[in-house]
Amino acid sequence: MDVPKDYMTTLLDHGLFASAHMLGSFLVSSSSVNHETSPHLKAENLVLLGDALFREKEYRRATHAYKQALHCHRIIPKQNASAIRSSLSASTRSSSPNSFNISTINENEVKFKIASSHCALNENRAALLEMEGIPSKARNLQMNLMMGKLYRNSRHTRAAITCYKECLRHCPCIIEAIIALAELGVAAKDIISLFPQTPTRGARSTFDHFDSSRWLQRYVEAQCCIASNDYKGGLEFFAELLRRFPNNIHILLEMAKVEAIIGKTEEAITDFEKVRSIDPYVITYMDEYAMLLKLKSDYSKLNKLVHDLLNIDPTRPEVFVALSVLWERKDERGALSYIEKSIRIDERHIPGYIMKGNLYLSMNRPEAAVVAFRGAQELRPDLRSYQAISKIKEALHAAREAMKAMPQSAKALKLVGDVHASNTSGREKAKRFYESALRLEPGYLGAALALAELHVIEGRNGDAVSLLERYLQDWADDSLHVKLAQVFAATNMLQDALSHYQAALRINPQNEAAKKGLDRLEKQLKGVDPDAPEEDEENDVEDADADQEEAELL
Repeated sequence: MDVPKDYMTTLLDHGLFASAHMLGSFLVSSSSVNHETSPHLKAENLVLLGDALFREKEYRRATHAYKQALHCHRIIPKQNASAIRSSLSASTRSSSPNSFNISTINENEVKFKIASSHCALNENRAALLEMEGIPSKARNLQMNLMMGKLYRNSRHTRAAITCYKECLRHCPCIIEAIIALAELGVAAKDIISLFPQTPTRGARSTFDHFDSSRWLQRYVEAQCCIASNDYKGGLEFFAELLRRFPNNIHILLEMAKVEAIIGKTEEAITDFEKVRSIDPYVITYMDEYAMLLKLKSDYSKLNKLVHDLLNIDPTRPEVFVALSVLWERKDERGALSYIEKSIRIDERHIPGYIMKGNLYLSMNRPEAAVVAFRGAQELRPDLRSYQAISKIKEALHAAREAMKAMPQSAKALKLVGDVHASNTSGREKAKRFYESALRLEPGYLGAALALAELHVIEGRNGDAVSLLERYLQDWADDSLHVKLAQVFAATNMLQDALSHYQAALRINPQNEAAKKGLDRLEKQLKGVDPDAPEEDEENDVEDADADQEEAELL
């Protein structure tokens, strides 16, 4: 009795992969079909079994089945093979592991399936080796896209660019290829020149073609701006696209990511929240959102976000980065283990490296932090990794790198100022860099706060107050109120300090600095020494001493 192959293809077509996997065992073990008498049928059956195993995520077994199929295919006598091929030339087959109506073996397509299995196991080198065995003229769109990714992961930049360009020549709407080419340094005009310029029939059709291609050109320009660190230009292009496509989740996420990078925290949080209101099941970039919530000390929202992400898909790298952000306060080592897991899932996940660097800094391991931040920079340089490195021993060098790479960035100028401000002899230089940053971007609160802090350190409290009050006229920001309250408290103007701490908490009730400052200030107003230990703390000390005595007695 033979097992009809049609049953197998029907099961695969209907997504019944577990049943197909079990039926495939009967199909390939049939005594009437073996590699000696019917090698072509044996090969076809093994490919079907491999497809079932692939969809069951048994990638190593799928690879083994595909390789057995190739072995059977290669031992077919040439005359028989040519007859089989000609008789089945009318049939069509997909190269994707997702399509299974296979009537004969195409060696290149089976190699692609093997490479797909290796990719699923993060075995990029083995996948690339398999793909390079496919002649360039035989590669389809899906193959070229995979090769582009593999070459990029292995840092063969020129070969990756060639593959991505080939994808866009066939289909200009492959967003992955556009982003990759932008990040690999290809100019916007060169990417746009790849788009097919085939004229369409009729005036109306021509207009529609032009109008539809124009938004795609704007998208290319936006991604190229971001890749070249022109964040302002990129955000302007994205804003234009958002007017054309309101509530576009992809554009909102791209904008939020850029806003997070350049320190526009409130705008980024607003965009992330809008995305979640449109689609609460989005995971992309949600680890960036988690880091912003931690920055704002909004732990209730952070806790809910992590809970939601775990319920959506606990296998994504973003989820483990968000878990790390949540756990940092409680257990730094536990947070670090979550980060390591996120990087194991996806070695190119940049927020994982940035969070890892931040954790090492908080654990006082600067050398390890530098390695983590450098890992992020190699994947895609952005201001956060430069900013972090500037706090460590490579500070001035890294800050100057940032300034050279982004000469029109106020944040890069502030980084250099931060490095100089850390040394007594460099404070005058720091002041000039902060002022230059504010001239370039008058609304950059980070530079204003740093300059105010420098005024306080230098004893220019009046200059600090006037600077902060000037900014508060235009920006109702809790950090400005906190800084002003701290200056007033330091000069014993306690009532003014009190009003600004209260104003900060009205804007952001979770601001920890405002809570601590207000608590300290209320003690001062009551005539209590804010630095004196609490009664509970004294009791804790006494209990600890008693515990020590008991331990010695035992």
